[in-house]
Amino acid sequence: MDITKLSPQGQVIIPQSLREAHQWGVGQEFIVIDMGDGILLKPKKPFPETTLEDVAGCLKYQGKAKTLEDMDNAIRQGVEELWHDCG
Repeated sequence: MDITKLSPQGQVIIPQSLREAHQWGVGQEFIVIDMGDGILLKPKKPFPETTLEDVAGCLKYQGKAKTLEDMDNAIRQGVEELWHDCG
């Protein structure tokens, strides 16, 4: 068991052996969870960077490709419906 101290700046040093075992480097972000009698630090896992090509297949649209004009008209219609419902 390792022991660490809270610094005057509110910082806690995670022992090197634990940082190495978990492969935590400088800048690693943690989620801090209040457990009542203590805290739990969980490493924040970044979302992998994706491109439109990576995710577009999940849309499952089978029709003809829409034009920018089609999309603008659909947005305009949606805004008009929202304004009509509010008035």
